[in-house]
Amino acid sequence: MKTKGYSSMQRYSRIAIFLHWTIAALLAFQISLGWGLHGVGAHGFAAFQLHKSVGITILVLTLVRIVVRYWKPRPAPMEGGLTGALAKGVHAGLYVFMLGGPLTGWALVSTAKVKVPTLIFGTIPLPHLPLPMAVHQVAENAHGLIAWIGMALLLLHVAGALRHHVLMRDGLIYRMVPARSLGLMLLLIAAIPVGLFLGKAVLPKAVEAPAAPVSAENSVEPDNTIVAQEDVSAAENAAASADNVAEAKEEAPVGPPPVWTVQPGGKIGFSVPNYSDTISGGFSRWTANIVMDPDHPETATIAVDIDLASVSVGDPTQDGMLAGDEFLAIAAHPKAKFVANGAEKLGTNSYRAKGTLTLKGVSKPQTIRFTLSGAGLKRKVTGSASIARAAFGVGNGDSSGGLAPAVSLRFSFDATGKLP
Repeated sequence: MKTKGYSSMQRYSRIAIFLHWTIAALLAFQISLGWGLHGVGAHGFAAFQLHKSVGITILVLTLVRIVVRYWKPRPAPMEGGLTGALAKGVHAGLYVFMLGGPLTGWALVSTAKVKVPTLIFGTIPLPHLPLPMAVHQVAENAHGLIAWIGMALLLLHVAGALRHHVLMRDGLIYRMVPARSLGLMLLLIAAIPVGLFLGKAVLPKAVEAPAAPVSAENSVEPDNTIVAQEDVSAAENAAASADNVAEAKEEAPVGPPPVWTVQPGGKIGFSVPNYSDTISGGFSRWTANIVMDPDHPETATIAVDIDLASVSVGDPTQDGMLAGDEFLAIAAHPKAKFVANGAEKLGTNSYRAKGTLTLKGVSKPQTIRFTLSGAGLKRKVTGSASIARAAFGVGNGDSSGGLAPAVSLRFSFDATGKLP
């Protein structure tokens, strides 16, 4: 039955109309995106961050919508009785959905084992809620349940609106349209399927993690050395070593080796494949104490200390993840240290040093390779290493599923020597 004519129908305020359709489009986007996030793992990092940003946006807009609801006059209910009560119940449930979904998601992130910082649209930091870890599972279950209930309520809401507009022909939907225009109404309604499409479109394409090739060239040994690379030169060095034993005995005593000072501008960087991409970064603060005679590398002592808090991959959110327990656990282990006593000369200006790397409270054998250029007491050092991250517990959670087992380390710096 018609309760009012279209021309005399009272409409919601323009701000209420704007909020209604904006939130509706964002909910469609959020549901489509959230539904597809299951199983994407670390490859969907950016999509997870977007999901959180949109969720907080919905929360803020819903709070504004509640204020507007009591600030601006709104049309009177078009029906009473059981159907009117049902409509009010659906509306109340939708508000619970729009508030509860983001809040439980926020609680879920705040109580996760891996503390992933949230930057709203990559800009505004969102603090974690002060909740105990014990509520994590409750928040996770509630978040999923609210999502299902919310989708059911949205379907009821749409069904009710269609019932009024198509069956009862009372033009109820026009109350949520700025003007009585069929084209404008259809345009606003189209925002919902567009949101569903965009939510699906921004999901990362499924990419299988590349299987680590089992070969002598790049297999990572438990002691963090690339065995094949060492064996290549082992045969060549064996004969030379045997021939040089007698000569070494006849050489004059070696004087104290120079002490080297690392000059400003040096770099320590790293990279690790992650699915089809590569994550690259570096450390901006580190020190090195080096004592070494390039002609007699067996006398060398090398000690490098790295301030792990200076790590960066160029993304504030991922930098925050690196600081967490899943990766570097910087709060408990703020520094990494490499120490080696003695080095080997592999060729012209080419060296290898076997030492110990201490990272995240674990100490393991580690080999580095480096070359020297320049002459005398002014040298340029460039080198590399391959580090088996699992041996140190780096990348031990769900978000590390696509990371390659070995991290490539590279370094370069200028050094000035001084004779003691």
